Amino acid sequence: MLHRREFLTMAAAVTAAPLLAAESDLLPVIDTHVHLWDLKLLKLPWIKDGTEPLGKSFLPADYNAAIQGQNVVKAIYLEVDVAADQKAREAEVVIGYCQRADTPVAGAVIGGRVADEGFAKYLDAFKNKAVIKGVRQVLHASDAPKGLCLGKEFQRGLIALAERNLHFELCMRPTDLDDAATCVKGLPDQRFVLDHCGNPNPAADDLTPWKRGIDELAKLPNVLCKVSGFLVNAPGGKWKPEQVAPVVDHVLERFGPDRVMFGGDWPVCLLATPLAGWIGALRQVIRERPTEVQRKLLHDNAARFYRLA
Repeated sequence: MLHRREFLTMAAAVTAAPLLAAESDLLPVIDTHVHLWDLKLLKLPWIKDGTEPLGKSFLPADYNAAIQGQNVVKAIYLEVDVAADQKAREAEVVIGYCQRADTPVAGAVIGGRVADEGFAKYLDAFKNKAVIKGVRQVLHASDAPKGLCLGKEFQRGLIALAERNLHFELCMRPTDLDDAATCVKGLPDQRFVLDHCGNPNPAADDLTPWKRGIDELAKLPNVLCKVSGFLVNAPGGKWKPEQVAPVVDHVLERFGPDRVMFGGDWPVCLLATPLAGWIGALRQVIRERPTEVQRKLLHDNAARFYRLA
């Protein structure tokens, strides 16, 4: 665990880290949370063209530039909430990315409307596509009311995923983590990933309510926690180095070393920090933990869970 006084020099260390260590000296990373979008091919209703920093296309070549010097060896694409009628097209685009030799993207979690009557048929279109690993439907969107994941139709869709050996990624408000726990308890044969540590605000004065939700989810063995994306929840993306460790340490202690995975959340992370800044901050927080534990978080658990060769 990183002591508070050590954070006094952490920001400078994060900035300098790529210069002080050769890439080959860094532990390898599997980035389990990469967003890519080509606005010429896909429509993202939540994106306003030209709005900085996200109002443009982010392509594999851009991601390759973002990970320079970080020893990222493989990556998993995460759906980008495209227009409802473009879910299948998004999947086709990302399957193409996974087949390219010039990108580390090796698997994908695609989007889907889990409660739709035709959801199982939608999944079957990808039954021979090994690069498709799971599905996500963002549960903190404005059209996703509290309790959505507990509905009968949604539960039916989750069962369809389990039958096809596909997992579901939970991306939700921290106030809805109780719903997540109830959902997971009812489906012990399904595998779940909690995105972004349950979306806490690292700048919050009191993390107790979020911790309670994490504690309940961590009791359930079919949930893994993705250490990703929470820095953008600080108001205006303004976070302090000393706010990283309380979140990271809590999920590592509750979920244990075998049920945590790193995620970059690029390019959304740019609302708070460049990808190298997030990776550097995390490496600082975990640097005193055993090397085996660091390897599991940064690489090994993701390789196993996402079935990457």
